[in-house]
Amino acid sequence: MDKILEGLVSSDHSIPVKRAIVKKVVEAAEKEVSEEQCQALFTLTTRLILLGEDAFQRQIGFQVLEAYARYHRPEFELFFSKDFVLGLLQQGYVQLDRKDPAIIDYIHCCLRLLISCPSVLEIFAVVQVEVLRMVCERPEPALCAHLSTLLSDFVQCIPRDKSGVLFCQQLVRTISYFHCFASQERELREYVGQVTKVSTLLQNIWKADPATLLPSLQEVFAIISSTDPSFDPSIALASLVQHIPVQMITVLIKSLTTDHNVKDASMTKALCRMIDWLSWPLAQHVDTWVIALLKGLAAVQKFTILIDVTLLKIELVFSRLWYPIVRQGALAVLSHMLLSFQHSPEAFHLVVPHVVHLVQSLRTDGLPTSKAFLLQFTELIHCMMYQYSGFPDLYDHILEAIKDLPKPGEEKIKLVLNQSAWTSQSNSFASGPLRQVGKSETGKTGLVNLGNTCFLNSIIQTLFMATDFRQHVLSLHLNGSNPLMKKLQLLFAFLAHTQRAAYAPKNFLEVSRPPWFNAGSQQDCSEYLRFLLDRLHEEEKTLQVLESVKPKVAPPVDTSSKDPAGPTSPENGEESSSAPAEIKPEDEGRTLIERAFGGKLITGIRCMQCNGISEKEEPFTDLSLAFCPSASQGGPQPEGPSEEPKVLCQGSVNGGSEIPEPGSAKAPASNVHFVPVTNEPPLSVPDLVNYFLAPEILDEENAYFCEKCSSLQRAERTMKVVSAPEYLILTLLRFSYDAKCHVRRKILDNVTIPPLMRLPVHAPLMPTQCSSCTSSPLQVDSPESSENLAKKLKPSQKDEEEEETERIAGEEQINRGSEMSLQSVPYVLSSVVMHSGISSESGHYYSYGHNINGADGAQHPANHFALKEDLGNGDPECSLSTCSALSIPPEQGGALPNRGQEARDWLLFNDSRVTFTSLQSVQNITNRFPKDTAYVLMYRKQELPGQNINGGLMANGMRLSVEPPLQKELLDAIIKDNKLYLQEQELSARTQALQAPSSSCSFRPNGSDDNNPPGSCGPSGGGGGGGGGGLQYH
Repeated sequence: MDKILEGLVSSDHSIPVKRAIVKKVVEAAEKEVSEEQCQALFTLTTRLILLGEDAFQRQIGFQVLEAYARYHRPEFELFFSKDFVLGLLQQGYVQLDRKDPAIIDYIHCCLRLLISCPSVLEIFAVVQVEVLRMVCERPEPALCAHLSTLLSDFVQCIPRDKSGVLFCQQLVRTISYFHCFASQERELREYVGQVTKVSTLLQNIWKADPATLLPSLQEVFAIISSTDPSFDPSIALASLVQHIPVQMITVLIKSLTTDHNVKDASMTKALCRMIDWLSWPLAQHVDTWVIALLKGLAAVQKFTILIDVTLLKIELVFSRLWYPIVRQGALAVLSHMLLSFQHSPEAFHLVVPHVVHLVQSLRTDGLPTSKAFLLQFTELIHCMMYQYSGFPDLYDHILEAIKDLPKPGEEKIKLVLNQSAWTSQSNSFASGPLRQVGKSETGKTGLVNLGNTCFLNSIIQTLFMATDFRQHVLSLHLNGSNPLMKKLQLLFAFLAHTQRAAYAPKNFLEVSRPPWFNAGSQQDCSEYLRFLLDRLHEEEKTLQVLESVKPKVAPPVDTSSKDPAGPTSPENGEESSSAPAEIKPEDEGRTLIERAFGGKLITGIRCMQCNGISEKEEPFTDLSLAFCPSASQGGPQPEGPSEEPKVLCQGSVNGGSEIPEPGSAKAPASNVHFVPVTNEPPLSVPDLVNYFLAPEILDEENAYFCEKCSSLQRAERTMKVVSAPEYLILTLLRFSYDAKCHVRRKILDNVTIPPLMRLPVHAPLMPTQCSSCTSSPLQVDSPESSENLAKKLKPSQKDEEEEETERIAGEEQINRGSEMSLQSVPYVLSSVVMHSGISSESGHYYSYGHNINGADGAQHPANHFALKEDLGNGDPECSLSTCSALSIPPEQGGALPNRGQEARDWLLFNDSRVTFTSLQSVQNITNRFPKDTAYVLMYRKQELPGQNINGGLMANGMRLSVEPPLQKELLDAIIKDNKLYLQEQELSARTQALQAPSSSCSFRPNGSDDNNPPGSCGPSGGGGGGGGGGLQYH
């Protein structure tokens, strides 16, 4: 039979005749055939398959071999033995080279015919060894593709265990040697198909044996990070990216960016080659991995790599936009590279010359996806031209080319820019100290955002800018009994003296974060402030109680560090000699928080039936101000909602504790309803304070139970400040509950912030005990004075005159009974915490702080106006009984600073960034950026000449003339950290040769803060590069 077949193949018969005879030969396979004839047929068909002159001969060989192997399997087992397979793989077949793909296809075919035979297991073992050897020899793409097909069908041939890991690594390295020099589309498609088969094999192996994945990826990185100039790995490696689980991005990027064994040069090479992968037509997720690596490098502040790679590859990435099959991924990478490269326009200007040509091409190429892509591209270009304005010669032709396309709004542009900055990337990848730039020109230190911790950063900077409070905290002599105050003292010391541009408050966050605050989540800064002050207060109060039960031992006299008049020793956490003034008896036992932020209110309730009066004194550390229904001076309006709530909430000292403190008025968000007034001037802070202090009617369901009348009666509630705090904290209740949508919405109304304000204070002429007052300043509030549903006075027109007469009579009776004098206490604006966003669940906090040079703020020009007794007497509407704002007349220019100095009177603290700004910028921020609104304000009391109101910090010996000297423990900690910082800078300079010329690589806003509002609350990386001024010790 073999002779017939051989003769037929070499004959001159036509193809149809040959096919007919071959059919007869195949049918004869069902009949009995001797072993010798089978072996001869197997040998002949093998020769036809492997050495056939044309496709017809190879086809005949496969048909006959398959037929006889199926019906004569024992004979075929003898022929296709493991030794025969080993010979094929190691030596080839006759003149056919062992690396020819035909041999792999032949073995593949024979294995299918032997799959049910026991002998196939021996062949599998041979193939396992040989395929590992073959991939180590770097086979060509065609052979590798055929081998992948064989292994995909017969997974038993894939090496196992350690050999399997090695096989995957060598297969990855083999792919790196793939190169295609073809220019024809058919050849290119064939090459891409071959690579796809190999990458699919690896995907299947990774799925079946996950232990092989990580070593394979390590091999990929070793290949692409190679700095050998003679080796250029193939972009075919991009085909593997789509098979790597996306969930592994975080783990792998962290491993790469924090591995100290990876040199910067290697990382640069790896990133450049990954960017080259964007040219691979079928790869998915390449852009995702490239962007993840870019963000990871930014998080660990390897800005030199980012700068070098961006400038080197930005034009190549841009060129990929011309090819529809890869343009979407390329645009994602291009957008991230340009938007994050915010310290210089250099990268953007490299691609500017090509923008117009691409726009024209996208308009005319006729592809259905081009229009949507063009809109995305032009949005990116608008963002970049906004970021780097001032180049009309470069941008005019671009603006002309895209003038008819939509332009994104300014708010969206700013949001995109702030979210994309290198310093906005999470620093959670960092395993060691972060590299920082030198301090800004302000000389102040920023705070690193540790992941949505802007609520903490803004509050800490606000407290730090409270000069007297900061100085007193730094002067305390503490031991381990004051863990929170000790951490705050250390944090203040670092903010004042570190050389770093931004300090990471990790330790303070851990000890001060409220238990219900989830790590990494956005939180309310006002809630955090109350919790912090409460903790500090309770900590000191507890120590005072413990100290009072101990035997009194005279403390050692230390004239350099302790005032003998202080109630406790330095070890107890009381103030040191930095507070030499005498403490009044009534201030003994008061905590630092009470003396700095504590004030007192008297709530009076007058029964409108019998005119009986009940009063109660309440402490407060902040006032939470609801929005009044109009821009009037807090007076009630006959029009509008009939019920406008104004209620009390816990004060800062007791916020979160078991004892409620009703001195801080805060309505529940669900009850706050603000009716915007479009034709009235904007509300001011004094308007809201007046609204808070305005009389309220307790009526209907909120009627007051009068003990004298023994029944529920209509009553009037009045509130008076009787003790003004040294620092007045005001929280604007901006979040209201939308009952229709069941969400909390933000009240975006602008509120005028006066730099100077007078607070009406009813100071007692002599100590008088009110009927319902108690001796404890932290007493529990009575139900009637803490009623959360008290309504604002909304009288009808016919009852107005009668009720006003009764109210005035009642006020006179109250004032006579308590013998109080009404004083107008001046306050100067110290800090403002801004909330940027449209809801309570999202946004960003940043703060403005008054840059006071002296300890008591006397250098501030506005203080001259604050200290004038009767500034408002010429105004017929000015009254001591209302809170008033003091304006600074521009004509009195002699007292005003020049414009250059004014621009440095205020500081903007935005996480890691600190910049100079002006009072005008603070007051106009909401006009310029409507979503940025004042939330928490801090005013500082100004002492009138020759007058001391309520025994404030001045009376408590807390107004210090200079910054207190650092204690040795704080000094040692700062010196140690500053040395570490210098070592980091030196190491950075040695390992990164390009660091010096690019030391300004950290994000710095282009222009003043007026043009660059703070953005979203993405975590900041803390800046990078450059050195700052050091500590000076005398």
